[in-house]
Amino acid sequence: MELLKKRILQDGKCFPGGILKVDSFINHQMDPTLMYEIGKEFMARFKDRPINKIVTIEASGIAPAIFVGYLMHLPVVFIKKKQPKTMENMLTSVVHSFTKDRDYTVCISSNFLCADDHILFIDDFLAFGNAAKGVIDLCKQSGATIEGMGFIIEKAFQGGRKVMDDENIKVESLAIVEDLSDCKIVLR
Repeated sequence: MELLKKRILQDGKCFPGGILKVDSFINHQMDPTLMYEIGKEFMARFKDRPINKIVTIEASGIAPAIFVGYLMHLPVVFIKKKQPKTMENMLTSVVHSFTKDRDYTVCISSNFLCADDHILFIDDFLAFGNAAKGVIDLCKQSGATIEGMGFIIEKAFQGGRKVMDDENIKVESLAIVEDLSDCKIVLR
């Protein structure tokens, strides 16, 4: 995805500690044209899988997941970071946020994640794989099958891909950051 890589190099900002800020076009202010292209790319990369549902985690994964769901004509379900009092048949898992350096108990209703589901998980970043671990846990609880996981940006130097490799899950990252040392963005 050359368009995405160009935007990361042009508009991305690096902060100490391996933080890449892309809030001007992905996860605060969004570029809908870029999101549409991201959706098309994920659709192309996972077209051979028997997916019947797109799953993401709030909040930054919702926009790309909606575009993927729209293009693939599939429902989109998002895992919540706050437990609503009205949720029935709740499944929960604990996820650590690298960016916010805190743990969240995330939840999803088993009404929307069940053993018949073959899911594609979409998220903005793959860093240490913490969100992926939570999704894997929720899918194991529900009996759902993970057909793949797609990330807009993977920070390869943080090793999160190993989480999915250990579970034999297909992973597709649209842009891979090799290094952010000295606040210089180096893409693969």
